[in-house]
Amino acid sequence: MTADSWRNLIEHIGLLYQEYRDKSTRQEIETRRLQDSQADPEESSPSEETPPETEPASTPESKAAPQINLLRNSNSRFNLWQDLPEIRSSGILSILQPDEIKLQEAMFELVTSEASYCKSLNLLVSHFMENERLKKILHQSEAHILFSNVLDVKAVSERFLLDLERRVEENIVISDVCDIVYQHTVDHFSVYITYVSNQTYQERTYKQLLQDKPAFREVITQLELDPMCRGLSFSSFLILPFQRITRLKLLVQNILKKVEEKSERETTALEAHKELETVVKACNEGVRKMSRTEQMISIQKKLEFKIKSVPIISHSRWLLKQGELQQMNGPKTSRTLRTKKLFREIYLFLFNDLLVICRQIPGDKYQVFDSAPRGLLRVEELEDQGQSLANVFILRLLENADDREASYMLKASSQSEMKRWMISLAPNRRTKFVSFTSRLSGKSHCTVSRSFSPLPRACFCTDLPMQPQAGARQTPGLPLDFHQHPLFSKPGSDFVPIQPRLGCTSTLHPSALLSGWQYRDSCPAPFHAALLPIVPPLTP
Repeated sequence: MTADSWRNLIEHIGLLYQEYRDKSTRQEIETRRLQDSQADPEESSPSEETPPETEPASTPESKAAPQINLLRNSNSRFNLWQDLPEIRSSGILSILQPDEIKLQEAMFELVTSEASYCKSLNLLVSHFMENERLKKILHQSEAHILFSNVLDVKAVSERFLLDLERRVEENIVISDVCDIVYQHTVDHFSVYITYVSNQTYQERTYKQLLQDKPAFREVITQLELDPMCRGLSFSSFLILPFQRITRLKLLVQNILKKVEEKSERETTALEAHKELETVVKACNEGVRKMSRTEQMISIQKKLEFKIKSVPIISHSRWLLKQGELQQMNGPKTSRTLRTKKLFREIYLFLFNDLLVICRQIPGDKYQVFDSAPRGLLRVEELEDQGQSLANVFILRLLENADDREASYMLKASSQSEMKRWMISLAPNRRTKFVSFTSRLSGKSHCTVSRSFSPLPRACFCTDLPMQPQAGARQTPGLPLDFHQHPLFSKPGSDFVPIQPRLGCTSTLHPSALLSGWQYRDSCPAPFHAALLPIVPPLTP
């Protein structure tokens, strides 16, 4: 077989890949019906999708050494393996078991679908990408984003198809194709990851070109009307590589269902399927990362910082939720619903590791006035407050943009919306009790919290290895196992409750009664802070 044989095969494939995929499902159903109903496979008639064909006379060479010559089947449009003239004239259908015939059909479909796919890729390149009028309209960067590395994808498909065709023409019964799939997936299919990952930018660029460049829109429309495209849109050609790599995994999966158990063909099919699954996952992850990056760039452009600027774009950051809430203004004693002026709209951008609080300003912009790491957020629902405070919850920033604690009373549009926001704002457990500033500066803090029964305010200090300072007295009334409670302990250490020593100054944070927290500004060294969960307020 010559190096150009794949071109001949592609020319003889009657369907573009988009048409092939539409018909393949119906063809599979018809094939199964025929295989189940025919007592003698050799007397089988073609499906409704495949018109009857005249069998060419067999040459002496083909009788001596039966082979499948795909290049001679110029009348073929959508043949089954068993409909090929070489197969029907060989008598092999009367010898093979029905399960083996089904396996041959599955392997043959992988080959012919690759030929159809390659035909569509050729049309994408020759008819669209290399069109001279289109080249003059598109800037080099626009063309690069629009067509990405499609030439690499096309070259990989051609090599893959060439090896598949060689295998099919080795013998009248196909030995295997999954070993070829495995080798090409490992060695060459990384080009699909590059192409598919660019999909977000590709779609955005295409829509922008249609909107901003009438000449581009006109040329694309004319090219789509060409009979070669068979009524298919330009975008249907652009998405071909993503469709193919996904479909290829399903085709191998179909082969895997039909091979005999514990056979060499089962082993190669399993290996091929595993590698294809890895590539598909990498493609999906690439799309996800690029979409997130695109979204982060868009958000960054809309933000104007009233406070110290926070870098938004990061490869490890993505948007979880955004939306508008009502902030209740004024001191707590005067908060009523008598006038809507007591409410002011704010807009939240919640990322996986950061909360940004804004107010919308003209020009589709947002002015940022506060922010906090997601690990330092706390939420609390207001219960039994009557209709006036329905759908209201408290959002606390334990450490905001000014390194202070801040509280916001927020109202959602409905009970379900409030619940969704509260769930989303809940911090990650890994960072829930860790101060962002403490992690950066290594400074020590001391916290004051309450027990589960009315007790005097106690200072819960820890030292490494979590032992109380000499002379410290245990708080009276605490149960013996209190310091072992999961909220106040961690593996290998205990949070030991002690009375504050002389010189350990205590300062009540302004929002302590509301939040259930009480901070010590200082505590005798070498004690370090243990930032505890929010609990109900202390009993005075």
